[in-house]
Order: sequence, then structure tokens, then C-alpha cells
Amino acid sequence: MLTPERHQLILSLLKEKETVHLNELVELTGASDSTVRRDLSELEEQRLLKRIHGGASLIRNKLEEPSVLEKAVKHEREKVAIAHYAASLVGERDSIYIDAGTTTFHMLPHLPAASIVVVTNGPELALQLIKRNIKTILLGGELKAATLSLVGREAIKTISQFRFDKCFLGMNGVDTVHGLTTPDPDEAYVKQLALELSDERYVLADADKFGRVTFAKVADLRGITLITDDGIGEETEREFNRVTQLKVVKV
Repeated sequence: MLTPERHQLILSLLKEKETVHLNELVELTGASDSTVRRDLSELEEQRLLKRIHGGASLIRNKLEEPSVLEKAVKHEREKVAIAHYAASLVGERDSIYIDAGTTTFHMLPHLPAASIVVVTNGPELALQLIKRNIKTILLGGELKAATLSLVGREAIKTISQFRFDKCFLGMNGVDTVHGLTTPDPDEAYVKQLALELSDERYVLADADKFGRVTFAKVADLRGITLITDDGIGEETEREFNRVTQLKVVKV
């Protein structure tokens, strides 16, 4: 297969999936690992993709944020596995903060209903928690349409009144250099406060989020436990384990 044909195949698959792993591209093109890596380097130089650990992703605008509906259908199996493990970390009589998000939403069926208290900025999460008879406190603030999360002055004022045993946050970007990032500065600030107010800090992020950087920084990786799926690959796992706690869940 000629180089332009491989490049076209790689870009077509990226448009379809947004993130692809090296082994997928090797299988698709029939080329060797080294050839595909070279292809990715050439396409990155042309600003047609971004190389990430173990593959490549589309170049996104740092302010761009997919809607809840778009997020909900992507990597669902991975999100369910990550969330199930995260819920197992919640103990009786814990006070916890759960961030609005499609991955954190999957924690709800697995939480221990008795005696825990949950604070959240996600109205949809709050409705599901109440159905399970879990004591729930919903932050105030402006409802952000794209993520169905409450942000702004009232959200900050409300969350500042609490202290948490544990917090569980979703994240758009996870990077060893730039740390945790999200497109919206208002949402980033609520996440920052949740981390500051919690004794134990967990970030739920599927492998697609690793190596991504978006507009607003939330925090460095120090003191954070990242919960992800086994799609990140051994090389990425080793890199992140050098700078933070990492729990890889098998899917």
C-alpha cells in the first residue's frame, strides 16, 4: 500500500472514531509498527492529527466540548467498568462529592445506599440518587446546557460549605505535563474546589482522555488517583505511574 493510501485510511478512521490505537492502524493498513509510527509523525507535522500515547487523536479546539448526548454513547463499556470500581471505594457513612458527567453517572447504581451523603452539581445525578433513597445535596448556580452541570457563583458558594471524605470527578484532558484540564473555566473552578475540600481525590477518565489538553487547568496530578481502563497501554501506564496514583480497570 502506498503512503498516501495509508494516510487516507488513517485519517478516515480518525474522523469516524476520533481516537485510534496503533494496533488498530497496523491491522487496518497491513504495515509495520515503525511504518505506522512514521505515518503518524508525518500527519502530525501537517497538523492533521495529534499523536497520543499508543495512537493518535483528532486535533480539537481547546474550547470545544462535546454535548452530554455525544459523550454518553462513546466508550460506554469502559465508563461503566471505571464507574463500578469507583463506587466500590465508597464506604458506609462517607460524605462524597460526585461531579456531573457521563462516567460518574454510572457510579450511581453501585453506591451503598445506607448512611452516605452525596453532594453533586449534576441535576440528573441528583434525581437518580433520590430514587435510591440516598441523601443528596444539589449545588445551586447556573445550569450549563452542554454538560448539564451547575456552575458559577452560587455553585461555588454552596460547595464551599462542605468537606468531603472523597470526591469523584470526570475530566476532559489528562496529561503528565499539563495535568487535569476541562474546556470551561467556570466548571474548572468547581472541580478545583471539590479537590481542595476532599480528603481522597479520584478522577475517572477513560483511555481516550489521556494525552489530551483542553483550555482550563483544574489541577496537577499530584495527590490524585486516576481511575481508567486497560485501553491506555503499558507505556502510558508506566509514564503516569511515575507522577501519580493510577488504577487500571479491566474491561
